[in-house]
Amino acid sequence: MTQKNEIKILVLSLLLTTGLAGGGIWWFIHHSGVNFGNNTAANQTNNSNKSISERISFGDKSLTTGEISSAKKDGIQAIANKNYEKAIADLTASLKNNRNDPESLIYLNNARIGLAKSYTIVASLPITTDPNAALEILRGIAQAQSEINTAGGIKGVPLKIGIANDEDNPEISKQIAATLVKNSEVLGVVGPNTSDVTLAAGTVYNSGELVAISPTSTSVKISNFSRYVFRTVPSDFMAARTLANYMVKTLQKKKAVVFFNSQSNYSQSLKSEFVSSLALEGGQVSSEVDLSQGNFSAAKSVERAIQDGVEVLMFAANTETLDKALQVVQANQKRLTLLAGDDVYSLKTLEVGREQATGMVVAVPWHIDGDTKSDFPQKSRKLWSGDVSWRTALAYDATKAFIKALEINPNRSGIQQALLSSDFSTTGASGAIRFLQSGDRNAPVQLVQIVPGKRSHTGYDFEPIRDNLK
Repeated sequence: MTQKNEIKILVLSLLLTTGLAGGGIWWFIHHSGVNFGNNTAANQTNNSNKSISERISFGDKSLTTGEISSAKKDGIQAIANKNYEKAIADLTASLKNNRNDPESLIYLNNARIGLAKSYTIVASLPITTDPNAALEILRGIAQAQSEINTAGGIKGVPLKIGIANDEDNPEISKQIAATLVKNSEVLGVVGPNTSDVTLAAGTVYNSGELVAISPTSTSVKISNFSRYVFRTVPSDFMAARTLANYMVKTLQKKKAVVFFNSQSNYSQSLKSEFVSSLALEGGQVSSEVDLSQGNFSAAKSVERAIQDGVEVLMFAANTETLDKALQVVQANQKRLTLLAGDDVYSLKTLEVGREQATGMVVAVPWHIDGDTKSDFPQKSRKLWSGDVSWRTALAYDATKAFIKALEINPNRSGIQQALLSSDFSTTGASGAIRFLQSGDRNAPVQLVQIVPGKRSHTGYDFEPIRDNLK
């Protein structure tokens, strides 16, 4: 073979490899449910350079990703122009075509208030970087706002909601927190979403004496972190203890491997609490696998676990490492029992895990079929035309806590004092809402299992384990 022919073949090979790789990337982007557009360096730079005022909206701009209808655009512009009658008509029309849009419902509720007196709270969420979680949380906030305003408001005063896009970024969240602290009209914050961001922004809320209630931050580090930071979700201590107890007492298994992300406060917290809880139950964690390591191999991790006599794979993965956790699920081929924390409760887990994920047990704060006494599931299904997640329920509860505190004393210090009061109580989606002096909510955890089903339209669903029901 001549040197010229060798060069031709090499060039052809490179072109073919590039084409195959490009095709594979295209398929993964269009079938995995991962939005790579928000994770490019260019987008991160553009998002980080946004001014804080661009990140906060009471209806004058849309913060959610994707295309929006012309009716919604018109409604948002009408709010910006203070033409509230037109905004109401346009946003009502938009919701008829997309009933599942919480941003439109919040803006519609705000437009109905117009320039009248109102009480204001703001949701600080990862609108662009974790849009699914953000929308789930916004649905709970929007539902609580709609209910109280339809009922005549808080002693006659309606509730206005602002939305802030913190991107789950600690630095951005602190800047947003500083802006909200300076705005005397803002009486409270629902959020942030992740534990890392709640701990970062919480320092600002604490010094600014503005209450923040997170519906989703579970790290044990948040307990007693601040007199102004609360949460409606149980801590990782509760989830870990429930999973460890189920593993030893119900499954009769004692040896586990934990997969976690050393770069995530939530993930480290759940991992550490599970290790401790399992030891107290008489079991042991034989090894801890860091999903964030560059040399991580799903196949090797599973084979090593089997060789070590491990019976259970426990996933303390967070959103950023869920893809790697699901690689482990596929590599496991249903050989070892699967347990997981609440970040694994995701549509992606059902879409990607499929048959290999069946039987996985996940600890969540709430499930729509877990409490037959509550009327929240029926109301939420009617409002959103579908089932809602635990994030929606716990965000609803956070908003309900603010509503109750505003009824008692509608100012910043009054809200904080009300929430910490020993006789504070109100009813939410997941039962009674009361806070310990640590800022924690004393509430149980629900275990759910992945089973074949039709509700999620993936062929699989998360269903409550009946023995664990409240």
